Amino acid sequence: MQKLLSRLRRAVVDFDLIQSGDKIAVGLSGGKDSITLLYLLNAYKRFSPEPFELIAITLDPGAGADFTEMIRICKELNVPYYLFKTRIKEIVFDIRKESNPCSLCANLRRGSLNDHAKKLGCNKIALGHHKNDAIETLLMSMFYEGRINTFLPDTYLSRADIHIIRPMVYIDEQSIKSFINNSNISIVENPCPANGFTKREYMKNLTYSLENDIPGLKNNLLNSLSNIEQLNIWHKKNK
Repeated sequence: MQKLLSRLRRAVVDFDLIQSGDKIAVGLSGGKDSITLLYLLNAYKRFSPEPFELIAITLDPGAGADFTEMIRICKELNVPYYLFKTRIKEIVFDIRKESNPCSLCANLRRGSLNDHAKKLGCNKIALGHHKNDAIETLLMSMFYEGRINTFLPDTYLSRADIHIIRPMVYIDEQSIKSFINNSNISIVENPCPANGFTKREYMKNLTYSLENDIPGLKNNLLNSLSNIEQLNIWHKKNK
């Protein structure tokens, strides 16, 4: 865990993610990423120079998942835990019958998480996005949308008046898998009917394949996101 903590701390410092007095809600889905984030932030809280509060929020989308392990983990860590039932699965798959459900599902989850976090007095929500997620989002934007874009380590949502922070942007997915396996933690399997059949899953497999031929690919792509001094892009003079 020490190496993961070091990377989390570096992200917190580099992007000024946590300030004294923050009340942070971890969006705890029950997957490997959010569970790891909860463990790391709870450990970081013990030696952070900026004292902050930590809670965990789970949104039950209504897909029949069992969150008993999340209750156990939060009790073990002494982190206040809140589980809220939602109709997200019903709305996305039964009512709207979305053929491309990911965008609507993400918007519904985001809005619900923001609302519950604000009602609980939080000024920040911490999400478990990691280094691989940042790279996959960048490539998806370039391949499918023709633009250079990915999520930020810290995003302020003015309408919701809340910050979304991503303290694990320097941590790779394999390290997270190793932490979960070595800790013998049971994760909640993703109950989404679209799981494993998305553009993101395709991009994940593509980057793993490319890194076999290009060692250091992920690190180079991640470094490119903050290497603004070397940014050379086309600027059209006549649009």
